[in-house]
Amino acid sequence: MVSIELKKKLWAAADQLRANMDAAEYKHIVLGLIFLKYVSDTFEERRAELRRRFADPNDSYALSNTATIETELEDRDYYTEANVFWLPAEARWERIQNAAKQPGLGKNIDNALEAIEKENYRLKNILDKRFARTELEQSKLARLVDLVSTIGFGGGEKAKDVLGEVYEYFLGQFASAEGKKGGQFYTPAAVVKTIVGVIAPHKGKVYDPCCGSGGMFVQSEKFLESHGGRFGDISIYGQEANPTTWRLVAMNLAIRGMDFNLGKEPTDTFTRNQHPDLRADFIMANPPFNISDWWSEKLAGDARWAFGTPPQGNANYAWLQHILYHLKPSGIAGVVLANGSMSSNQNSEGTIRKAMVDGDVVDCMVALPPQLFLNTQIPACLWFLTKDKKANGRNRKGEVLFIDARKLGYLVDRVNRDFDDEKDIAKITNAYHRWRGDADDKTPYADEPGFCKAVKLAEIQKHDYVLTPGRYVGSEAVEDDDEVFAEKMERLTKQLYEQMEEGTRLDTSIRKQLKKVGF
Repeated sequence: MVSIELKKKLWAAADQLRANMDAAEYKHIVLGLIFLKYVSDTFEERRAELRRRFADPNDSYALSNTATIETELEDRDYYTEANVFWLPAEARWERIQNAAKQPGLGKNIDNALEAIEKENYRLKNILDKRFARTELEQSKLARLVDLVSTIGFGGGEKAKDVLGEVYEYFLGQFASAEGKKGGQFYTPAAVVKTIVGVIAPHKGKVYDPCCGSGGMFVQSEKFLESHGGRFGDISIYGQEANPTTWRLVAMNLAIRGMDFNLGKEPTDTFTRNQHPDLRADFIMANPPFNISDWWSEKLAGDARWAFGTPPQGNANYAWLQHILYHLKPSGIAGVVLANGSMSSNQNSEGTIRKAMVDGDVVDCMVALPPQLFLNTQIPACLWFLTKDKKANGRNRKGEVLFIDARKLGYLVDRVNRDFDDEKDIAKITNAYHRWRGDADDKTPYADEPGFCKAVKLAEIQKHDYVLTPGRYVGSEAVEDDDEVFAEKMERLTKQLYEQMEEGTRLDTSIRKQLKKVGF
């Protein structure tokens, strides 16, 4: 595994680039180099293995002639058969590192990436070749190359773990550094693990309509492995509108050897749905909260709006209905949304939520604690949806599970919160699977006051179809108005000062009038 000291050194070197370029660019500079080092290390590891086997007279690959061995080592089929990317000579890390102090380093890296794309169809049009045109100071790029050189991606399957560890660390750091902009492509691991743990993807089609950097897919692979499954048992489908992020998720999946379909190009999910006929077994999504500029006239009367046309000023219920449209009858979906989605009656949202509850497609609602997200302070929740509550466990028709997880987790620092896998995430996922009747430990479900409660639809209807867990589990009600605390404090403070000034003005006016009448 990669030491925290090395991670910090890598980040410090990457962070220096911020003075020279936009954050969205330096993210891809760093991850591009890490990718190049990874594919080169795995290539060299396979090359060393082949050299040993060619020289072993008892091996089926045995070759007696030394000259023949060197020739065979350059045969790409030996690499692709082991799911290793074939690298032409100019794309190998040793050559990049040896030329790091010479002029034209950025161009050399671009050429290496272009050569890798040309030789590996899975990477076509994916790699971000921007090193030369950034006009980055050569010494800083060379220092970054030297630091990336200290990461060793050897050890077969363990290489993917090291790569994933570095990627996750950097994505988190980028999201924190870039704030709201960075968080568009990054969902905190705690939230991803919770969603994956609840929907438990095991076999079939997995879809994410706003897949960002691909964290949902990667975590699904880990879930499968931990439960004795094979990642080949699921097929990956996704879509992403941001071109650079689209390349990032494709690269993130390709280096793990995953097959995927992200559509022909990066584009908007609503207006250019690239998987119109897809019906997925599992859907996971963290859409951007409360986006207002999503509507197009061509969406009027769209078949996806089965529960009502979403308001043009907020896409929350457009995402929910898009996901339901693409869900198989026996499938299950997990979606991250702002808390306001659970109770808002603005425009048509309340009407759509009522139709969804009456249609019995809401399986479980989870209220999340604050400070889990690096890019927003807006309170968030998880929606779990299904079209058939008789599937995947016991018959749950006419019932919804509410989980209030706002008190779970621990503070990493003053502003960021995280979940403990065994304590917090397991508490949520165990409650759900016990309620669903398919928990591994066979422990029967029981309501836990202040944390979880199974509720009949009739009770939800009495509460005007509000889906806030705190209303049902018995915990203290919290106003979920989606307004960031700092902004609300600023607004209320300004309002207070205005009222105080008005009070002073009225007091002065009253004193003047009293003086006129002799008081």
